[in-house]
Amino acid sequence: MPANPRRTKSSKPVKVPRPFNLEAYLLAGGRKRAKEQLPPNAVVFSQGSAACEVFYIQRGSIKLSVISGTGKEAVVAMLGPGDFFGEGCLTGQASRMSSATAMVSTTVYRIPKEEMVRMLHEEQEFSDNFIHHVLARSIRVEEDLVDQLFNSSEKRLARTLLLLARYGRDDSPAGVLPRLSQETLAEMIGSTRSRVNFFMNKFRKLGFIEYNGRLKINSSLLSIVLHD
Repeated sequence: MPANPRRTKSSKPVKVPRPFNLEAYLLAGGRKRAKEQLPPNAVVFSQGSAACEVFYIQRGSIKLSVISGTGKEAVVAMLGPGDFFGEGCLTGQASRMSSATAMVSTTVYRIPKEEMVRMLHEEQEFSDNFIHHVLARSIRVEEDLVDQLFNSSEKRLARTLLLLARYGRDDSPAGVLPRLSQETLAEMIGSTRSRVNFFMNKFRKLGFIEYNGRLKINSSLLSIVLHD
């Protein structure tokens, strides 16, 4: 009778690690990581208010803006699903440098500073995810500065629309933008509403964008950004 063959290590099933589910991890935190539903135009925090929480966007859109001493508003960033904001409190920022406002119905996780620090120390995958976010935001700030310094207002608008549509990412429904006024777009690119209106009409006639109840950005708009 033949001896039973030994089971080698190579014959054992290989366990494939599950991808880290950030939202499930946040939701498991209970009250310390409260999930909130925000209506359009809801103010999450105001410029100058105490900075003691970090936020994560599950769905929707958040506008970050600053107001000068003369009352002029400038849009700093438009954020969407998968983005963090308010992280300045982790570096000792005592008060908010900007205001955060929901542009559409938005779902966020509100995470107290102490809880955020604990999560970063205890969960390596969460920490890696957050570091990736911070680095991506830093690169985006540099690109925005170069864009403002060297590109025309037409090219700045095209780039902004592609970024808002989350071009190249899987979490955007076919390049559809949240409801956004031309005044807000003008504030984002440092131009006037009339110039934005002129270029938006031009993009529509060329088939780069579509109006059908909501604004859809087609990938062909990239040609404006790449054109010298």
